[in-house]
Amino acid sequence: MRRRSYDERCDKSFPYSRLGRRVPLTALLHAIAVAEHLNFRHAATALGTSQSSVSARVRALEEELGITIFERNTRGVRLTEAGQNFVARVAVGIEQIDHAVSTAAMIQSGKAGRIRVAVPSPISVGFLSELLHSYRRAWPNIEMEFFDGRAREAISRVREGRLDVAFVAAIKEIPDCHSRPLWTEPLFIAVAENDPRAHGNGLSWNDFRDDVFLVRYGGTGPQAHEHIARRLGERGLQAKVQRCDVDRCTLLSMVGAGYGVTLVSEATSRIAVSGVAFVPVMDEPEPIRFGAVWSPYNRGKALRGLLDLACRRATI
Repeated sequence: MRRRSYDERCDKSFPYSRLGRRVPLTALLHAIAVAEHLNFRHAATALGTSQSSVSARVRALEEELGITIFERNTRGVRLTEAGQNFVARVAVGIEQIDHAVSTAAMIQSGKAGRIRVAVPSPISVGFLSELLHSYRRAWPNIEMEFFDGRAREAISRVREGRLDVAFVAAIKEIPDCHSRPLWTEPLFIAVAENDPRAHGNGLSWNDFRDDVFLVRYGGTGPQAHEHIARRLGERGLQAKVQRCDVDRCTLLSMVGAGYGVTLVSEATSRIAVSGVAFVPVMDEPEPIRFGAVWSPYNRGKALRGLLDLACRRATI
């Protein structure tokens, strides 16, 4: 027994499964034009072709589908009930195709699309805020998605293609990724506003030998924990660190309530937080470096636009 081809099996289950091969898009466009003008001559003028060509294409379409789309008479044409339903649905499909083509072209050119960004600090102030604001003005049709998690996880997502770029603290060479230092920020320690140390010009690490440092599990928390332990250890002191599974705002509110102190970057220190003061660390040897990490295999134009802008604005 002859085995039926895939096309034959599809034809039996789905009578119009091969419609895309049998009906040219041009015939559908001609039918829509006739439905809009209810006149073959006017439709042909709008399409920039001959009336005989439009009439022939529409007739061939009706024969292929086995339905009458238009009733013709000496005064013109009108849509049949089947034709009204068909044209309405085809018009929606044509609009979707047109939208898909134009959107794909915009994404290809970098004028539209999506970019997924990991951020290490608040994006309302500072270098990163100004960078993203400038990018949104230059690329208004690019949708931006933000990720606020551990730097290690962000970099892993960049490698896996789940993030386009990660802005991270303590930027350094990262295997399998490109990286670029962009800006620096001095460190501050957030204390309760009623703390006697809150109104000084600056303090040293030794001034916090007895404090409990609050750090987050996520975000830059692990890096902050490591930094605090290293700086106090260099001075022969044991760091007292409490890890908290909270967001950045909750952590600062805990500081304001007197549960401890926390280490922040300059961008965070520029945000007004009720009950919290930010004190610069005077004996911190150098500011923290921030930069971008991205995959060498990601050649998206939206990403390239952001990186080019970041490099032009870089301060280091």
